[in-house]
Amino acid sequence: MKTLQVDLDLVKKYNVAGPRYTSYPPATKFTDTVTWDELSTRIDANNQSARDLSVYFHIPFCETLCWFCGCTTVITTNHDRGKDYIDYLGREVAQMAARLHPDRQVVQLHFGGGSPTFLRPDEIRRLGDIIHKYFKFSPEIEASVEVDPRRLTREHLVALREVGFNRASMGVQDFNPRVQEAIHRIQPREMTQQAMDWMRELGYGSINLDLIYGLPHQTPASFNETLDTVLEMKPDRLAVFSYAHVPWIKPAQKILEEKILPPPESKLEVLKLVIERLTANDQYVYIGMDHFAKPTDELAVAQREKKLQRNFQGYSTRAGSDIYSFGMSAISQIPDAYWQNEKELPNYQAAVDAGRAPLHRAYFLSDEDKLRRETIMRAMCDLSLNFAAMSQKLGINFAQHFASELASLAPFEADGLVRRTASGLDVTDKGRLFIRNIAMCFDNTLGAVNERRHSRTI
Repeated sequence: MKTLQVDLDLVKKYNVAGPRYTSYPPATKFTDTVTWDELSTRIDANNQSARDLSVYFHIPFCETLCWFCGCTTVITTNHDRGKDYIDYLGREVAQMAARLHPDRQVVQLHFGGGSPTFLRPDEIRRLGDIIHKYFKFSPEIEASVEVDPRRLTREHLVALREVGFNRASMGVQDFNPRVQEAIHRIQPREMTQQAMDWMRELGYGSINLDLIYGLPHQTPASFNETLDTVLEMKPDRLAVFSYAHVPWIKPAQKILEEKILPPPESKLEVLKLVIERLTANDQYVYIGMDHFAKPTDELAVAQREKKLQRNFQGYSTRAGSDIYSFGMSAISQIPDAYWQNEKELPNYQAAVDAGRAPLHRAYFLSDEDKLRRETIMRAMCDLSLNFAAMSQKLGINFAQHFASELASLAPFEADGLVRRTASGLDVTDKGRLFIRNIAMCFDNTLGAVNERRHSRTI
């Protein structure tokens, strides 16, 4: 792939609010009217066969709050809270494991947060013992963990390897000291490099770094220096997110209003810089949205082979697996249902103490939802739609069923973002940046533009 060129006029045209499509319908459509009895019937049906499993654990704790953060967290310096939390996780897992088909294998494991490395190394091992007690690991498991380099020891990484983790992701955001001070996250390059060195020494097969553009004091020139550093460090994957300023949801972000947030024009210049620099000389493949991977990385290979998937952990290489998630706010997914655990820690703990599933809200998919989910998934992951293959897979006349949606792609075609082919349509290299907008053409749940509670697409 040649270096991608970013047209800022098109970015301005298509930069509207829209879902990220980690699920379809998006989580904003979940409801608290679904009962556990209704949901458990579907879980039991899902366990009539030994389908592959993806297992997620949400560890919400952080010692300090990063002021840009949009995650579900609990801020505390009391590490004993992590010890107690593992007890709750163990009880929740035991409840659900009794319902699971005994031959199901875990092909994907993920610890997210918060910061999973808030847990002490021995607590990580204890959680690992719980997981291994109740689940069977596939020999080819992909096990990824989010770590915080600021409070990471080598012993943390040793413990995680003992549990079975072989991939890791670290938030960097920006290496500029002025930006770090403004967002309340001091993390010098040496600290991140030390963590990467330990990971490589211990055999972690893939390392991801997260960056964020649109933060206080960032300029194209300053972020270019961060990219210089990142390219020297050679991570296997990069996620480069647009900062979403939503202080009505995350009140701590109000602090950043007192800082200097870059103007929209500067923010878009940084986005252009990121894509053009990372894709230069085939250093990284632009997977789509915020994600980049080395051409040899499993993520890039899966996209080329049209085996890529998308779920609540983002892009995934493990197709056809169901997600069972544990801990406060965690979201699970089976073919015809999504459900989320209680989002507040006291409510989650109260449910587990009472022997109840910590259900907060859920969604049951209709047949039409499933057609649109698969269409959006394939567009976002394959960057193409083969009409005959989709017709056969979905049991419909694809071009006929989605005639109005396909017609609505005309502006994208005129702007060179999609291309009609003899077999269907392709998203062009230039169109990768606008994949959320393209996917939105197949979404029949969207409200009016001024009613959408989503981040902007670019």
